[in-house]
Amino acid sequence: MQELVEWTQQALREGHLHPLLVIGIFVLCFLAIHPFQDGNGRLSRALTTYLLIKAGYRYVPYSSLEAIIEQEKQAYYLSLRQTQTTLYLAQTNWHPWLLFFLKSLKRQKDNLEIKVSREHILLTQMPELAQQILEIVQSRGRITMGELERLTNANRNTLRKSIENLIQKKHLQQNGVGKGTWYSLALK
Repeated sequence: MQELVEWTQQALREGHLHPLLVIGIFVLCFLAIHPFQDGNGRLSRALTTYLLIKAGYRYVPYSSLEAIIEQEKQAYYLSLRQTQTTLYLAQTNWHPWLLFFLKSLKRQKDNLEIKVSREHILLTQMPELAQQILEIVQSRGRITMGELERLTNANRNTLRKSIENLIQKKHLQQNGVGKGTWYSLALK
């Protein structure tokens, strides 16, 4: 494991291989080493995100590599097995795994583009106050009615109607009741 970490750090630092190839190779070798009894796959995806950030890519929590791998479980295991069986031969066949890995990253990016596009369409069709509420909730994670009143300078009844509309359209969700009520983005 130490050898793999050192190779990965050096390869990313030197830049002879594209960072996505280095990360793909790291993941494959990590999974071949299988350092833990359970959770190696999930950890490899967390490490993928970490290494992507370290290589200068941005983290976006709205598009999950985990979900893509889950949807393509058979292809994941097949490509992994095809490459891992050649790992200790004179000529490793990196192609099956790296192709799967890179296609999965592309699919993650494409899913994010679709979500951003939908979000943009939705926002441009919403009243300005509703857009403002969603932006505030998105930046803070959660918000109360009192905080919204202070931040938007809008009338409480107008805010209430906008929030009810956003909840009905499944953009927001209400948490708690009475004075303890707060709002967050709806889980889709």
